[in-house]
Amino acid sequence: MKVLAAMSGGVDSAVAAALAVEAGHEVVGVHMALSRSRDQFRTGSRGCCSIEDAGDARRAADVLGIPYYVWDLSERFEETVVADFLDEYAAGRTPNPCVRCNEHIKFEALLDKATALGFDAVATGHYAQVVTRDVPDVSDDAAPGAVRRVNELHRAVDAAKDQSYVLAVMGPERLARSIFPLGGFASKDEVRAEAERRGLSVSNKPDSYDICFVADGDTQGFLRERLGARPGEIVDAAGEVVGAHDGAYAFTVGQRKGLGVDRPAPDGRPRYVLEVDTAANRVVIGAAELLSVDRVVGERSVWLAPDVLDAAAGGWFDAQVQVRAHGAPVAARVRATPGEGTEVELVGPPLRGVAAGQSLVVYRGTRVLGQSTVASAGRRPPQP
Repeated sequence: MKVLAAMSGGVDSAVAAALAVEAGHEVVGVHMALSRSRDQFRTGSRGCCSIEDAGDARRAADVLGIPYYVWDLSERFEETVVADFLDEYAAGRTPNPCVRCNEHIKFEALLDKATALGFDAVATGHYAQVVTRDVPDVSDDAAPGAVRRVNELHRAVDAAKDQSYVLAVMGPERLARSIFPLGGFASKDEVRAEAERRGLSVSNKPDSYDICFVADGDTQGFLRERLGARPGEIVDAAGEVVGAHDGAYAFTVGQRKGLGVDRPAPDGRPRYVLEVDTAANRVVIGAAELLSVDRVVGERSVWLAPDVLDAAAGGWFDAQVQVRAHGAPVAARVRATPGEGTEVELVGPPLRGVAAGQSLVVYRGTRVLGQSTVASAGRRPPQP
């Protein structure tokens, strides 16, 4: 196959490209330039895709003996990922920029451009696995005994590095054209050892972390700079004013630290953000137990398991759901609803601090069934 290897400049993507070459594919490396800011150097950036990263990617491509290019996707990145980040916070929601980057950049702009140029697939350094198998075709027009091929997205072997949560948004068509060579590695140490064995200079390069377009890691400062000051009230669950803020956008549901409230709750217990009401420019805080939810409604859903949905026939099916990248999955009943909606009822312990805008990923064991953006969360009414 003709494979485009997305090379961020880190050890993971370098090893993924090397394994694609070793598998016999015709590989071309490409680095995505996502920022034109001269501040995006490793010394001042805790994210990825810096200017230094582009040089590291080029050196890795030279070692592998593959062609290498830099694609400027900075304008697309600003218009989609950064704009969505700001819009969501301004609306009182909690975005996940890594999910949106995978959706709009790595598996939309990059993969679609690669397809247009004649590539068969894109290889990345994500930790996840793709399993292809045949399943019974139960569609109305299927012949008796017919089967269809399904590409399944599964968790990586290394649970600590698993990235299936942020990949779930990619959709079945793009999943069919994606390769994740690192999904079977047992640990990051194994990946680093593989890089060293192949003579890749990035073998000991530190992992990137935090939001790549917030160079100094100060997310609240970035929001203030872009959105400006918007003073408002902080109130308790009874509506009593207990403090003030410079912008409701700087708060997220479940937040405990940095509330700016100078007096404790009457019972002395910690208080958390319960609601960010941007219409009233008000932040509501209260006790931890008020954060617990057992029902979640999602929107803009993307499903990767047509066989599961067909078997459910529009009804409920058993699964597990996860609302944070490395959060614990929780047992639930799930159903797809009209208009790209999803309904979730937890059958295990309640979740705490679920905010609108978060990514909700549906699993069955290691398999990703689908993804939805949280629209609302709450408690089901007591059963009679």
